[in-house]
Amino acid sequence: MIRLSRSSAILACLLALSQGAIAQSLPAYAPINPVAASRSGVYFQPYRLPRPGRWTGSISLDYGTSAELNDVALAAYTLDAELLRLRLGVARDLGPSTFLLADAEVDGAYDGFLDGFLDWYHRTLGFRVRQRDQLPKDEFRYELLLPNGRTFSRKPTDLALGDVRVGAGYRVGRSLQTVLSVTLPTSTGPRGYGRGTVSLNLLNTARFQPHPRLVAEGGFGIGYTPSHGDLEEVQRETFVSLSGGGRYRFWGRQSLYANLIYHSPYYRNTSLPALDRRELTLDFGWILTTRGGDWRIGLTEDLEPGGPAIDLVFRFGRDF
Repeated sequence: MIRLSRSSAILACLLALSQGAIAQSLPAYAPINPVAASRSGVYFQPYRLPRPGRWTGSISLDYGTSAELNDVALAAYTLDAELLRLRLGVARDLGPSTFLLADAEVDGAYDGFLDGFLDWYHRTLGFRVRQRDQLPKDEFRYELLLPNGRTFSRKPTDLALGDVRVGAGYRVGRSLQTVLSVTLPTSTGPRGYGRGTVSLNLLNTARFQPHPRLVAEGGFGIGYTPSHGDLEEVQRETFVSLSGGGRYRFWGRQSLYANLIYHSPYYRNTSLPALDRRELTLDFGWILTTRGGDWRIGLTEDLEPGGPAIDLVFRFGRDF
């Protein structure tokens, strides 16, 4: 009986340790493509578990590569660049249900260095990306020709401050959350990288935990950004996003996650699919939970070639 009791106690401890890292939320997601990021302030805001009386924070680094080449009658769009975004966020609970959050970012757009690696990667997988075959290696190009004959050319940029985001949130129990988010026109980058105006966004998140190892989250966002700048005539002003995904703790404190994100079109009447079409993106990766918070490594993929999503984005992050 004593041996059985000891064995039972050891087994109970092992089970407690294996379940100690309860799955938390999915990572936040916002587009890195400048034609999208310079229009909409809508993004995926994960559910924030209550942290009474505590500051929480996050830091993330996204590095994306784009080879967009749209060429139709009387219109053309090219974005051949590598894009960087470094974001720092903070949040604090005001009570059991209410909280404030804010984040700031620095952005860059470069000639890049990954084209050779990506050519090898695509050859290894056995498929061909036509746009990469037609564009020069490791050179920056961001140009737009509209059907009315107007042309626009954007410059590369070293690290520059992006638009700051502030918001206030309200939780309904442990399953529903609403955040009112505002972006401020603080960008110091060249024309074409910031919104140039205030945007107002309402972000709703539902959270379910059907199993101790599994968390599912769904998001619905709506936003308004006034038309502004040299592309005012083709800019949409209202936006909608939908998302759904899950995070599964498969072993110890390690989890896998995936999130499918839809965003309504950013522009209209350009005749260019990369501007006028919806965005559909898959964000997926691996998360390690420690006592200090989450570490994560992920990727995003554009599920609809020719749309506004970036071909491939490498994502690194830390929540604390």
